Amino acid sequence: MPAPNPENATPPRVLFMDDEAAIREVMGLVLRRRGFVVTMVADGLEAVAAYGDAIARGVPYDVVVLDLAVPGGAGALEAIEPLRRLDPYVRALVSSGHSRDPVMTSPAAHGFSGAVPKPYEIAGLVAALERVLR
Repeated sequence: MPAPNPENATPPRVLFMDDEAAIREVMGLVLRRRGFVVTMVADGLEAVAAYGDAIARGVPYDVVVLDLAVPGGAGALEAIEPLRRLDPYVRALVSSGHSRDPVMTSPAAHGFSGAVPKPYEIAGLVAALERVLR
């Protein structure tokens, strides 16, 4: 079970963005079983809108996972700057199957708190989430 949000002792809130519905469905189930509160979205524009809405409602996300490449849509690089404008301290993980992409090898240089390779290994994803939640 992940560490609770220290400010209000609630389970960590995760915003998870991936363009593939099957990945969203499976990862949502897995992360919820691991104790996270998860919202799933399909692209970067939806992620920015959901993040802003959560802030406006007073229930911000603790961490965001963003797929690097979204064919025909906004991916992680398109979403990170608008997210940073909403919250300069946003904790965002970039995710991709292209491990040699410069964003994956140097996530901090691109505004991310870390990188998570695809295909997802549950233990690796949970460990990455827990690292940025500390």
